[in-house]
Amino acid sequence: MTKDMTTGNPVKLILYFSIPLLIGNIFQQFYSMVDTIIVGRFLGVNALAAVGSTGSMNFLIIGFILGLSAGFSVLVSQRFGANDEEGLKKAVASATILSIIMSIIVTVVSVVAARPLLTLMNTPADIIDDAASYIVIIFAGASATFFYNMISGILRALGDSKTPLYFLIVSSILNIVLDLVFIVNFNMGVSGAAYATVIAQGVSGLLCLIYTSKKFPILKLQKRHFKFEGEYIGQHLKIAIPMALQFSITAIGTIILQSAVNGFGSTVVAAHTAASKVEQLVMQPSITFGVTMATYCAQNLGAGNIERIREGVKKCTMINIVIGVVAGFVLVCFGKSFIGLFVSNAYPRVIDYSKQYLTIVAFFFIPLSLIFIYRNALQGMGYTFVPMLAGVCELLARTIVAFTLPSLIGYAGICLAGPVA
Repeated sequence: MTKDMTTGNPVKLILYFSIPLLIGNIFQQFYSMVDTIIVGRFLGVNALAAVGSTGSMNFLIIGFILGLSAGFSVLVSQRFGANDEEGLKKAVASATILSIIMSIIVTVVSVVAARPLLTLMNTPADIIDDAASYIVIIFAGASATFFYNMISGILRALGDSKTPLYFLIVSSILNIVLDLVFIVNFNMGVSGAAYATVIAQGVSGLLCLIYTSKKFPILKLQKRHFKFEGEYIGQHLKIAIPMALQFSITAIGTIILQSAVNGFGSTVVAAHTAASKVEQLVMQPSITFGVTMATYCAQNLGAGNIERIREGVKKCTMINIVIGVVAGFVLVCFGKSFIGLFVSNAYPRVIDYSKQYLTIVAFFFIPLSLIFIYRNALQGMGYTFVPMLAGVCELLARTIVAFTLPSLIGYAGICLAGPVA
């Protein structure tokens, strides 16, 4: 069902929208963690390091896809807030066309560039073959990721954060089952984890499409809606390209950081992989409220409710500051317990490096949580240049820190790259 966020109590609406989205994000992180846990426990530390070494590359491509999907949904949300049903359908149709074109381009480029990029990143020789096997399969299935995120983005643009959640839960369970079957029963190694992820994502997107076509009359499109209209294509690209580039710029910074991590060897790569998964999990509430702000601001901009946007951003900022404090506390006090899910006590150095990373980043969660709010609020209103510029600044900061501090203070310098950025 759709949800109009232009009327009613802003805090209640934000919470109503955010809770299903948060559950979905946690499930998404959960099955990503299960991937890593199964790989680490059944295939060993080297396999864990191999999968982890591809994380920044994965973020580069998947982040670009997420940015495009989120950007395409902004115009849909604005048309919905303005009660322009015909314009909404044209926005959805043009977003569909652009998504198909972009998914083909992204898939081809990423698959071809995968191995050379791993080499450029100084991926350790003992894990590069497994890393290449894993990431090429993930990139080859990029269209499944595009497919699911485009449909989910459109539904969220209409205020529905529950439907994507239901199918994400199905996808998560399927991913776990396939992980165990492919890795444990069929002995497919890290490739099994990659196939499980792609298949689960594709099934989730397909189920979402079938359900949406039957239950959302407002999204029933006709042939005329797919007629090429430069106005809608232009508006989509104007919003989506900077958002996608912002994701990619951030990802490039992460790739540069991963290159620095790789220089410390497979043990540190494994530790950084496990710690990053835990960090991503506890960050999900802040990320969720940021995504909510994009839809909230886009709908209210379409309705011309500027003061209501200001009120919503203020309330959401207060909520996210509290979340940042709680998340930091959890990492400092319970970080080691989380790491134990990925790595057994037989690898004490991996656990120590992971704990060091989590303790350092925990103290910087409040500014990080504010970034999520303001960045998404600006993007939801169509102001995408400033967030992209901020991404450039983040890239420069991460690069400078990654190649200066580690030589002075060791692995702690790697841990500080994200917080400084």
